[in-house]
Amino acid sequence: MLYIFDLGNVIVDIDFKRVLGVWSRLSGTPLAAVAERFAMGELFEQHERGEVSDEAFAAGMSHQMGIALSFEQFAAGWQAVFVALRPEVIAIMQRLRDEGHRVVVLSNTNRLHTHFWPQQYPEIAATAHRVYLSQELGMRKPEARIYQHVLAQENATPDQAVFFDDNPDNIAAAQALGINTVLVTDNTVVPAYFAQ
Repeated sequence: MLYIFDLGNVIVDIDFKRVLGVWSRLSGTPLAAVAERFAMGELFEQHERGEVSDEAFAAGMSHQMGIALSFEQFAAGWQAVFVALRPEVIAIMQRLRDEGHRVVVLSNTNRLHTHFWPQQYPEIAATAHRVYLSQELGMRKPEARIYQHVLAQENATPDQAVFFDDNPDNIAAAQALGINTVLVTDNTVVPAYFAQ
């Protein structure tokens, strides 16, 4: 089988409230105001496809939120999204590899984050056969073509794959292609799936 794991809130806990908290503190802007103006819109999606630079993304997002941040300050907040690795999922990924299954990561991410989490969490690359990143592929979930790309690269049919993700839209898109899916709503879901 091919097991496809999302990164955020599947392998690593993430929390955007932490990002907004850092930006609020560094810009001197009330947290409520920053939170109200923060949106994952078109610019966010373009950044995850690698279509805009980190600097343009930082400037655009800062403008959208009405806050003044240097690129370094923006980046410091952006990296605060990562909370901690889920060691139980890493252990499952390693076990699947040991059993002869194919284990990959498929993440919507961006250049700023890829400079951070691989160093912070080397266990991910150590347990995954391959890491597929939206920013490197020029496409992102829930676009059908990103799932089709992974299946083609892994020489797998949809029924030979199981996909774990915390986003219902990403799950629905994979299901529409015939991929087996598991919606990860909290840190008990993946261990429970493999305990069956």
